[in-house]
Amino acid sequence: MKKVSIVGATGYVGIELMRLLHEHPEVEIKDLVSKSSSGRMLVDIYPQFRGSKLAEKKLIPLTDFEVEASDLVFTALPHGVSQNIVGELYGNGTKIIDLSGDFRYHDLDIYEKWYGVEHKFPELAAEAAYGLVELNRQQIKKADLVANPGCYVTASLLGLLPLIDFKKINPASIIVDAKSGVSGAGRSLKENLLFTETHNSMKAYSPGTHRHGSEIEYILSQYLEGAYSGYNSAESGAEAKDLKTKAEVLFTPHLIPIKRGILATIYLELKEASSQVEIRELYRSQYEGEYFIQLLVDELPEIKNVAGSNFAQIGFRYDERTKRLIIVSAIDNMLKGAAGQAVQNMNLIFDLPESTGLEATALFP
Repeated sequence: MKKVSIVGATGYVGIELMRLLHEHPEVEIKDLVSKSSSGRMLVDIYPQFRGSKLAEKKLIPLTDFEVEASDLVFTALPHGVSQNIVGELYGNGTKIIDLSGDFRYHDLDIYEKWYGVEHKFPELAAEAAYGLVELNRQQIKKADLVANPGCYVTASLLGLLPLIDFKKINPASIIVDAKSGVSGAGRSLKENLLFTETHNSMKAYSPGTHRHGSEIEYILSQYLEGAYSGYNSAESGAEAKDLKTKAEVLFTPHLIPIKRGILATIYLELKEASSQVEIRELYRSQYEGEYFIQLLVDELPEIKNVAGSNFAQIGFRYDERTKRLIIVSAIDNMLKGAAGQAVQNMNLIFDLPESTGLEATALFP
């Protein structure tokens, strides 16, 4: 049994990690680290663990945490805070999967511009493997530090990656219109997230300025520049190199009055006419054999069909009149967009089947 610990155990992502790891057949939860709740019993905060093997688990402060006693540590902390903790924990022979945005960018000028935080550990940022398994499987397997992608980013990249260097599309024309449940904003108390503020309403926020837009654009541009050489692209060799065009993404997130789930609607311009059949083949050839990717043909994704699972659903429609492609992608923001994806990364690192502990279907109805 591998020993794993969670730093930042009482947030929404932390509790989802606990729920998944508690049922995982190959790991044992060793330590639960919390700054705000250290010294308290887990069941006093989350009573659903009564009667489980975690019932007697006490939350401990970081000062009492012995990182070298764990095979892997999940850091589920806010950006800016996480880099300092990872910097302190790294180098003890323990693998780390970080769920903040602190290590997703190798270009720290972009990180500091969009996050407004100085990065103090450039050498770790340069070493971190980007944790989208369907893009970066080989690097993740051998990584000591994995940067879990953002939730909006996961939904968007999974929808876009099979097409991004397809010679007929214009990668500078990407528009992502995404909707997320309220859990995506975290557990801290905020007036704009109160029930009466969100119920029976829907709103856009941070149009064009949300940091996940920069992450989508950065990873796509990195891919076009050849950073992810293990990815089976739509084009290859010299032909792909001739297509190098910086990806440009206009991203607008929306808050919708549900607890969990993301639905991303993505628009792309095509430079030449294509067809539903041609586009479908690109997706099929890329995602064939990917357990967590469900390609839909005669229907479009819905949040209710993935919520509570680590699956992503992707569908699309090609509009012949305008030569535009409409891609729809749905995930659970707390699972494939956060904790589930982190466990998938852990499975890969531990040389376990990626689906281990993650085979649950959606919670519907």
